Amino acid sequence: MNKSLNMDNLLLQALQEDITYEDVTTNSILRESRLGEVQLICKEDGILAGIHIFEKVFKLLDDEIKIDKNFKDGDNIYDGDIVALITGDVRSLLSGERVALNYLQRMSGIATYTKKMVKILEGTRTKLLDTRKTTPNMRIFEKYAVKVGGGYNHRYNLSDGILLKDNHINAAGGVREAITMAREYATFVHKIEVEVEDMDMFYEALKAGADIIMLDNMSFEDIEKAVVEAKGKVEIECSGNISLENLKRYGEIGVDYISSGALTHSAPILDFSMKNLRPL
Repeated sequence: MNKSLNMDNLLLQALQEDITYEDVTTNSILRESRLGEVQLICKEDGILAGIHIFEKVFKLLDDEIKIDKNFKDGDNIYDGDIVALITGDVRSLLSGERVALNYLQRMSGIATYTKKMVKILEGTRTKLLDTRKTTPNMRIFEKYAVKVGGGYNHRYNLSDGILLKDNHINAAGGVREAITMAREYATFVHKIEVEVEDMDMFYEALKAGADIIMLDNMSFEDIEKAVVEAKGKVEIECSGNISLENLKRYGEIGVDYISSGALTHSAPILDFSMKNLRPL
């Protein structure tokens, strides 16, 4: 199944969650079709992400709805901007409003937060990555929003790449054993990434031939040592307690990647509203 079909199914599930069999409020005041229009208004400054998802929600509900967009994904938007004008059956405008806004607010919030972190890393070679710490059934949308904000996607899911974490290492009997098993099992196209928690584990992973070593919650002093030791041999990723306040330090040290779950699990929404509905 391609991503477009996957997204449509998820959007339909969201609509079905919100409309079990009818929108009783709307149907109680509108017994027949009535053409109208409503404005999509931004209520705070940020980065737009998900405007096509916003549109798709309405199209799945009512293919006759028309959306005239004034901005595209990745654009800077500001409090008071009229982002789009939505025209169609007023009943569909009212019934699709909350679901469409939920996606747009969540995705734009992630893009806005990601952009703040990316700006901090400007001038360094470090790439900012997301994680699998996403909202269930929202991963495809949240990871897209990270890219809109200028970040990069880590593996999409468990089928997408090998990342040996602490429990994998414990199950295998050690860092070297875990890497050896993964190397024997995986095809040649898979890189092997290993999460380590101290310099002893780092040296073991380096010696065992890991392609990427993730330094998890390690001190800046140890990270600096690891970057020197890894040069030309292995790529370095850092994770754990990454914040706006300490992000620059990682970039200055020269790590290859920083992965942050906060991009998707802690980004505040960007507020929008649909206002000034009027019949035509």
